[in-house]
Amino acid sequence: MNDTVQFFSFQGRSVAWNVQGEGLPIVLIHGTPFSSHVWHRILPWLARQYRVYTFDLLGYGQSEKGKDVSLGVQSRLLSALFEHWKLDHPAVVAHDFGGATALRGWLLEGLRYSELTLIDPVVLSPWGSPFVTHVRKHESAFSGMPAYAHQALLSAYIRGASSQGLSDSMLKPYLTPWLGKVGQEAFYAQIAQMDSRFTEEVENRLNEIECPTTILWGEEDAWLPFEQGKRLVNLILGARLIPVPNAGHLVQEDAPEAIIAAILDVSKPQESEQLNSPQTLSKENPSILKSQAKK
Repeated sequence: MNDTVQFFSFQGRSVAWNVQGEGLPIVLIHGTPFSSHVWHRILPWLARQYRVYTFDLLGYGQSEKGKDVSLGVQSRLLSALFEHWKLDHPAVVAHDFGGATALRGWLLEGLRYSELTLIDPVVLSPWGSPFVTHVRKHESAFSGMPAYAHQALLSAYIRGASSQGLSDSMLKPYLTPWLGKVGQEAFYAQIAQMDSRFTEEVENRLNEIECPTTILWGEEDAWLPFEQGKRLVNLILGARLIPVPNAGHLVQEDAPEAIIAAILDVSKPQESEQLNSPQTLSKENPSILKSQAKK
C-alpha cells in the first residue's frame, strides 16, 4: 500500500492527504484533537476492499496550522478535496468533529455520499467538556504555559478519550502534532475556535440526509454521552444506531473491530474473499489489528 503523504493547497494552505487500496472510494474524516493517524488500525482492513482516502483537517496532524481551523472552514475543505480527488458519491466514515464536517458537507456544500458512518460525532448541542469551556475563556494563559505542563495536561486530556487506556507508545502519535511552541499554540487555538453555531446551523436539517446512515457510539464515552447517540438516530431518516460496549470516545482504539464490522459487513461473504468475523478478530486473535497497525 502507498504510505506516501501528499499535499493539497487549499486557499493557500497546505493539507496533508493519502490514498491507499483499490476499489470503491471511501473517505475517512477524523475529529479533534486527533489526526488521520486515528485510522491506523482501521485502514489496512478497508484498503483490502476500498480505495481509502484520508487527510488531516486544517490545523491538525501534518496539515498547516494557524488561522481559521473552525468547523466552518473544514466542510469547505472537504468539498475542495472531493473535487480534487474527482469523487462522486463515495462512502464516508467520520468521527467526532469529522461527523459535523461530513454533515455540513452534505447540507451546506451539496456533497453526496453512497453511505455515511458516524462514530461518536459532534452534532447535537450541548457539546464541549468543562475543560474545553475553560480553555476557550483563557486561551492565552494555556497557550503560554510551560511545555512540561502543557504535555502533562494534553496527555491526560487525550487519555480520557479511551475507556481501555492508551499506553505511552499509543499516545505518542496523538501528542506529537501539538508539542513545541507552534503545536502548543495551535492546540489551544483550535479549542478557542470551537463554536456550537456551526453545528446548530445543521442540527434542524438532519432529516435531509438521504443516504444510508450508521451511527456507532462508545457506551463509555466520557466526552459525548451515549444518550446523544439515541437522540441523533431519531433525527436522521432510516439511521441505525450500534452501541459499542467497553468503548469510550476513541472507538478506533478501544474497539476497531466494531468499526470494521459495520463498514465491511463481515458477517456476509465478500465477492473476493471471506474476511474474519469481528468475533474472530477480537477473540481468536486479538493481536491481529495491532500487528497490522505496526506495519
